[in-house]
Amino acid sequence: MINQQVRLASRPTGQVTQDNFTINETDVVDPGPGQILVRNMFMSVDPYMRGRMNDVKSYIPPFQIGEVLQAGVVGEVVASNFRGIAERDHVVGMLGWENFSISDGRLLRKLPRSKAPLSWHLGILGMPGMTAYVGLMKIAAAKPGDNVFVTAAAGAVGSVVGQLARIHGCRVAGTAGTDRKVALLRKEFGYDAAFNYKASKSLTASIKKVCPSGIDVLFENVGGEIFEAALWNMRDHGRIALCGMIADYNAAEPQPGPRGMMLMVGRRLTMRGFIVTDHPDAGEEYIAKAIGWVADGKLVYRETIAVGIENAARAFIDMLQGGNTGKQLVRLS
Repeated sequence: MINQQVRLASRPTGQVTQDNFTINETDVVDPGPGQILVRNMFMSVDPYMRGRMNDVKSYIPPFQIGEVLQAGVVGEVVASNFRGIAERDHVVGMLGWENFSISDGRLLRKLPRSKAPLSWHLGILGMPGMTAYVGLMKIAAAKPGDNVFVTAAAGAVGSVVGQLARIHGCRVAGTAGTDRKVALLRKEFGYDAAFNYKASKSLTASIKKVCPSGIDVLFENVGGEIFEAALWNMRDHGRIALCGMIADYNAAEPQPGPRGMMLMVGRRLTMRGFIVTDHPDAGEEYIAKAIGWVADGKLVYRETIAVGIENAARAFIDMLQGGNTGKQLVRLS
């Protein structure tokens, strides 16, 4: 069997391009002791991967030039030398941008047999769903009656945040980059109000319109001008969960922070960044609840799926530019 792989060809300066990737072919090898050979079925591409393309120290090691990139993957076991995981089992874990991966069995989680599509374990029943829950309920401590505002609200995380806010008795508003996405936020994801930030003449005024009573909880995925505008609309004792800053991911140099930070003092705001993997217990708590919410129709889900390993880089670039609705995936087999 032949394995196609996507490797990092060069580190991007500014915007990521196709030239930063290369595809090669190699033979599929047999697993060694304690290892598993996985036929990869669905692969996730996520904003955090842009930071791993830079050679800087962070909470997760950078990708190395010439090496196969890594991603969250759902796959089927082809051969196993690991007790507890057998041939034809489905597993999820960090594997390669490739059609087949060899992994230490301890790094994979066996998926239960269920009616949920396998791809959902990379989205609403995986890291994005957990991230939404941890940020909203644990970091920002949202409570009934809170006014919640979400940036990148139609993305993999934001679309779940809005629904969780409604489930927990909050009023929720958000922003997205197209009129179609704004309509989805209101009609499908349960947002009370939303606006297209690309069509806004004043972000501060647009946020005030959709959050007339101000913001108690800000779930921040974007940063930049939208973050600054949201700060001006925060209520006293508001809480900010910093999940991402996608507006700055392609910046060649560090960008200045939002103006008006004295607001943090006068309005006694709390701001905290978080990484979902630091909260494994909360993540498992979410999964146990989410299965029921999905079954009851309280949580709905959208995916944008590219087909084929040869389209993985394009899918990643499109996701960074806001081309996806919900979770961006690549179907490998």
